[in-house]
Amino acid sequence: MAASSPPSLFHIPTSRLPSVTTGHGITRRRRASSARSQEVTSNGSSNGHVLQTIDEQRRYKRKNTPSVLHRCKQIASRHTWTVPLAPMLAILFLYAINPTESNVFHHFIFLSYKEQQPSDSTKPPQYGKGLWDIAFVSFYTIVLSVAREFIMQELLRPLASFCGLKALGKKLRFMEQTYTAIYFGIIGPAGLYVMSQTPVWYFNTRGMYEFSPHKTHEAAFKFYYLFQAAYWAQQAIVMLLGMEKRRKDFRELVTHHIVTLVLIALSYRFHFTYVGIAVYITHDISDFFLATSKSLNYIDSPLVGLFVSATIGMWIYLRNYLNLRIIFSLFNEFDNIGPTELNWAEGQFKCIYSKMIFLVLLVALQSLNLFWLFLLLRIAYRFVVHNVAKDERSDEESEAEEPKLEETKVFEAPAALAGNEFVNGSTNGVTRATDDRATEPSTSRKTAS
Repeated sequence: MAASSPPSLFHIPTSRLPSVTTGHGITRRRRASSARSQEVTSNGSSNGHVLQTIDEQRRYKRKNTPSVLHRCKQIASRHTWTVPLAPMLAILFLYAINPTESNVFHHFIFLSYKEQQPSDSTKPPQYGKGLWDIAFVSFYTIVLSVAREFIMQELLRPLASFCGLKALGKKLRFMEQTYTAIYFGIIGPAGLYVMSQTPVWYFNTRGMYEFSPHKTHEAAFKFYYLFQAAYWAQQAIVMLLGMEKRRKDFRELVTHHIVTLVLIALSYRFHFTYVGIAVYITHDISDFFLATSKSLNYIDSPLVGLFVSATIGMWIYLRNYLNLRIIFSLFNEFDNIGPTELNWAEGQFKCIYSKMIFLVLLVALQSLNLFWLFLLLRIAYRFVVHNVAKDERSDEESEAEEPKLEETKVFEAPAALAGNEFVNGSTNGVTRATDDRATEPSTSRKTAS
């Protein structure tokens, strides 16, 4: 006897099919496909939508599955350092194709305008200035953006959790201030070393004007000066894009960034870089102590009092005393040391106009330094008298905890698919565990000042 074939999933006995009478009196059986279609239609869902075939169900899944572009956007929102990483890698790749000085992208990565030195010279090579320096600053602005976001999200976020910070606001503040302390903890000593190789050491104001104009510099000096310009440009972009929470002194902070960037640009273009490096150092060291004291305050460290005291001392010495010395040098040394004339052809800009411009910019910085010194002294008073160390610039921090890992539905089929025979065993919901960073705001939206 021949083996009988297994019954089909869609097999319906012909005896159970309804009959249809035609107009000529001939009775015939309704086709099985019509019966199956009528049976499926009877299994309607509450919203009236029924998937009648497996192909339709698959098309529905493809339509509701996140696209590659959508997934890339999710990754970029969770790991914001990947956004500036793309152009950085693109520049490095384009340079790697032809790693020579003739490659345009060489100017983005390395210093430009190296001057030819005599064969018997023992002095280090000198570097001039030009428009390609803007490309150098732009590239390292991108590099610092990658470094900032990566360090904060991948290194400092776990550190904040390890230190017991649960409130999202405090965790973000801790990450921001710790990154700032790391940056200035590295760039501060580097700036002191570069300064020690110049006539400005140690804040020798006469060296700012001797042998002017200072058109060329050694590699270390130029790299430090432009790298610092990239840092302040990157901080300005953070503020411009609204990536940080506005504090009570937001207007003063914006004014400070504008004055700083203008001072950097003008001092570099008109050969007053020895004035600029002195201002750099006064900011680097004082900002390191300020950021460190804030970070320690967020984790309730017993060293808060010590660093608050050190911050006030450094602020008074660097941001006020030394800054006032630089301002006074415009009156008693600017006109008395070296020539004072305006000569565009020779690159000589040491004149009454440059003197007035730098006086306005430095006085503006000094006004902001006094304003923030007042806030620091008030913090110290409250810490000593009331044992409360609170940043006067900040609003109350949110006590909401960081969102936990949870299941989020990314696809859910209609209810009709749950018991339909055409689903062929599929479930009516697919779940996926998502990172807590998918639901929280981007870390870079609240950056330390």
